[in-house]
Amino acid sequence: MNQERKIIATVDIGTTTVVAAAGQKHSDGRMEVLGVEKAVSTGVKRGVILNIEETVTAIKQAVGALEERLDVKISEVFAGMAGYSMRSFTNSCYRFINKESEISTFDLDQLLRDSHRLSLEPGEKIIHVIPQEYSVDKEHSEKNPVGMSGQRLDAYFHVVTGKETALSNIEKCIQRAGLKMNGVVLESLASAEGVLTEEEKEAGVVLVDIGGGTTDMALFYDGILRHTAVIPFGGNVVTSDIKEGCSVLFKQAESLKVRFGSAMSSLAREDMVIAIPGMPGWEPREISLRSLSCIIQARMEEIVEYVARHIERSGYYDKLGAGIVLTGGGALLKHLPQLIRLKTGLDVRMGQPLLFQDTSYAEEELAGEPYATAVGLLTASAVYASPKGGRQQSLFEEEKLETPVESVETTARKVAKAKPKKSRLNREAMPGDLFGSLKSKIGNTFAGMFDDDDVEM
Repeated sequence: MNQERKIIATVDIGTTTVVAAAGQKHSDGRMEVLGVEKAVSTGVKRGVILNIEETVTAIKQAVGALEERLDVKISEVFAGMAGYSMRSFTNSCYRFINKESEISTFDLDQLLRDSHRLSLEPGEKIIHVIPQEYSVDKEHSEKNPVGMSGQRLDAYFHVVTGKETALSNIEKCIQRAGLKMNGVVLESLASAEGVLTEEEKEAGVVLVDIGGGTTDMALFYDGILRHTAVIPFGGNVVTSDIKEGCSVLFKQAESLKVRFGSAMSSLAREDMVIAIPGMPGWEPREISLRSLSCIIQARMEEIVEYVARHIERSGYYDKLGAGIVLTGGGALLKHLPQLIRLKTGLDVRMGQPLLFQDTSYAEEELAGEPYATAVGLLTASAVYASPKGGRQQSLFEEEKLETPVESVETTARKVAKAKPKKSRLNREAMPGDLFGSLKSKIGNTFAGMFDDDDVEM
């Protein structure tokens, strides 16, 4: 990584493409996109890496093209993470505050630490713990209660978990490509940073990123992340349906979808027929445009139903003032916004990567390309990224500054615990000290009962 320019690099490992992006953060906080490159991905299915070598090759191609374009050496990257095994939920915990004290950042950090102590399924790992809001004495909600007085502080967090093996495979691919992985970010959060405005997040909005293997969702309201989900269907499922329904090759089905596909059969021309060249020795096939659109609409309606179900489950269906924002390669289907508007009753717009200051890319060049996640990772890495899926780095950095110095009594107690215990023979040899030893032992036991912080959930 070119340290003088302080370049930030990201890699989005998708089902159909691997996208590498580089940016530079300026002193005023704005991000400048320096370059974006992509390579064909063949080792990923539904957001999960299945072939390490093919994925490594795609990463090397995308990063190598980016290095050549910018004339820099990239050695560290942030990666996006998705997959049908990802799940999210809301967790709450509380902490009592001293009457004579006020709420501090140390209290917020302790609640964040407590929220990491969850009982997970075997093989799961926490990817993100994102603060949503706080309540003081259960009376009112606050985004930042620091400085307030109260006796009980409740915190609500959005927790995202994923399979530890999936995270390990991402890191393995990054390392075999000759790079260091600085952290991971849920891809829906990265896409949200890439295409959503702060006004949309405030009014209430759902980002729907339709990729090749999965459809990622992120719902915001009042500027706070409220819900995330990964739907195990994407553009490749639509292509597979066309392949089976029209009895054509997968490559031909993809071409049909991109060139002639429509998400609403009622808007497709009924009198139009498409001729597809057959294999050597076979006659060309003819497919009705209306029939093609019917196949596409059936699968897209299923994906939209999943999206609507997640919105209803979140409890914010009636609070989405900004509606739905679509992004991803699978969202480029003709008439898809009309279908979603018809099925959900919400406003829909197509999202494009927001360009943070000057860039060598024209807006038309980024439109229609699967760049939203990779570009969004540039800013999302500073907001959400956690090293290798562990706790957020900011937690440890603030804790070093704000953790109170241990008292002499606590230090002495720890030293006493570290002393080797006397053998049973030695204790029996000193009957005069038996009562004193037993008293000291009981005292140390009760004193140590409260050494560890209690966790409340």
